[in-house]
Amino acid sequence: MRQRTRKFIGIILTFIFLAFYALVMMAVGARIFGSEPSGFTQLAFYVVAGAGWLPVAMLIIKWMARPDPD
Repeated sequence: MRQRTRKFIGIILTFIFLAFYALVMMAVGARIFGSEPSGFTQLAFYVVAGAGWLPVAMLIIKWMARPDPD
């Protein structure tokens, strides 16, 4: 597969994954904190959850950046 095709597929996969991940983390946060959110713990959760998508995105970017086979 050419790098151009991998980049196109990778961008689409990243957007789909990020949208799904954000919705799941919002639902998890709402379930954990319920109606009485604590400011600091809620901030800590969303900081960690906000960084949680990065390893998957890095794997996709690494796959997209592979050079074309000769």
